[in-house]
Amino acid sequence: MYAENNILVGANENTEVYLLSKMANRHGLIAGATGTGKTVTLKTLAEAFSDMGVPVFLADMKGDVSGLAKVGETNAKIDERMEKYHLAEKGFVFKSYPVEFWDLYGEKGLPIRVTISEMGPQLLSKILNLSEAQEGVLNIVFRVADDENLLLIDLKDLKSMINHVSDNAELYENQYGAVAKKSATTLLRSILTLEDQGGDLFFGEPALELSDFMQTNDEGKGMINVLDSVKLSTAPELYSTFLLWMISELYETMPEVGDLDKPKFVFFFDEAHLLFDDMSPAFQKKVEQIIRLIRSKGVGVYFITQSPSDIPDTVLSQLGNRVQHALHAYTPKEQKAVKTAAETFRPNPEFDTTEVISNLGTGEALVSVLEEKGAPSIVQQVDILPPQSFIGAIEDNYRAELMSISSLRDKYREAVDRESAYEMLLNKIDNNPNVQTEIPEDAPIREIPNQAEQAPAQQETQAPEDAPKQKGILEDVIGIAVGTAVDQMAKQTTKSKRRSTRKTTRKTTVEKATTTVVNTAAREVTKGIIRGIFGNMK
Repeated sequence: MYAENNILVGANENTEVYLLSKMANRHGLIAGATGTGKTVTLKTLAEAFSDMGVPVFLADMKGDVSGLAKVGETNAKIDERMEKYHLAEKGFVFKSYPVEFWDLYGEKGLPIRVTISEMGPQLLSKILNLSEAQEGVLNIVFRVADDENLLLIDLKDLKSMINHVSDNAELYENQYGAVAKKSATTLLRSILTLEDQGGDLFFGEPALELSDFMQTNDEGKGMINVLDSVKLSTAPELYSTFLLWMISELYETMPEVGDLDKPKFVFFFDEAHLLFDDMSPAFQKKVEQIIRLIRSKGVGVYFITQSPSDIPDTVLSQLGNRVQHALHAYTPKEQKAVKTAAETFRPNPEFDTTEVISNLGTGEALVSVLEEKGAPSIVQQVDILPPQSFIGAIEDNYRAELMSISSLRDKYREAVDRESAYEMLLNKIDNNPNVQTEIPEDAPIREIPNQAEQAPAQQETQAPEDAPKQKGILEDVIGIAVGTAVDQMAKQTTKSKRRSTRKTTRKTTVEKATTTVVNTAAREVTKGIIRGIFGNMK
């Protein structure tokens, strides 16, 4: 709870532990096994930041964080702590908080959309779990789209660009590098999987403006932005990549502000282990840099996970404010995790930190925060303060009511599909007469009506002496068709020589178009000859 211009995190019979508002942007960690009280700690901190006037973003993995929007209710355990620590005297009252619900799928909150261009090839590669070769193709696709001013907004834009670059690989390879057909095909299959996870809803416009997360209500309370992640948790790559994009955007768009009396924005990253699973060393280094520097922009990042060992040491060392709930230690691996967690705290001579971690009750935690000069405080074993809002999930109809009165509803409710790469490439083909489209070999040939069929009476009365004239016309037609085919084959041979160092089994568009022209001309000429012969035999 927010008291004395700071955050009262927890207390015991001898002391109270406050998180100083001016140190809140120095990041933090909430760790502990399932069912030990991490969600309650998350809500208590989020409420305090809101009361402080600081906007918050957090993920609701189980649906119970939504209770922030509803007035809290008393129970025996809350009454006991209120009385034990004299919380009413410090300003504790049951109340609701200003909440904006969001949902990448647009079902239990305002839809969140991000354009393909904003996400970028690096983060998309993480979502799609691409190999190095496939990521290289994706990078080329983005470069070509950028150089040719083709907007990448949604997944159909991306698929169109991949096909475009792959089909015209010979035009781009000298400038951008080779585009392997196999890698492009695998990339397209990966995008289909992403569509099945809801990527077709997530990528698009209107794109999210992060400034809409940083609002306060009429009373000056910070808006708590709750991302419904119950369904999203089944797509962990999409979840972690969106949060990575968000923290990267915060870092790139927010100005430097230095040390402030309180943060401008606080970002809680639940299930933090998903962020670092299978992360490449280069990308991990970038995340470490963002975490280190983003605090100077007034942003505090708090990771929530089961064990501190889920987070790389280089990131863990930057998390100054820590709340450690109970950890089990039944296996050698778990015992090692407990020892690691204990070593992250400044020791308290009154107890053995390693032993206490394994014996903490639900709602109890070891807490260490940064002191006035930036040094971590001695770890304290405390009872975490209860939240002032409702504990549990809110009803669906109440959620729907809150969503209907949102000031952002009209801005984000409906998707917008403006002209982008997909449409631009279609127009490019339609408006360019030199562009050849591939015609299936078994496609029916549309016959050009001939004068004999349109005027049978004239054909029947045609004099035999006209036969030499018809023969001359047919010879001219055959000559033109053959000449055209020879010219096309000669041009294609020249192109093939230029690419003699490359081995490929794929027909080029020109080859297919040439084959079609020759075959079509041959069929039409043959039909004309047959008609002429049969006509003369009558």
